[in-house]
Amino acid sequence: MSNVVEFKQPPKAPEPKKPNPGRQRLLVVLGVIAAFALAWVYFQFIGG
Repeated sequence: MSNVVEFKQPPKAPEPKKPNPGRQRLLVVLGVIAAFALAWVYFQFIGG
């Protein structure tokens, strides 16, 4: 048995996940559709 300390490299941290562009685009499209729907409801029932 040796009294020499062996230093090991620490494990690499996992890379941060990149945002999913498909999901981002879906959220934008849903937001635009919701805005048009709200505008339609406003003009349909409240008037303009």
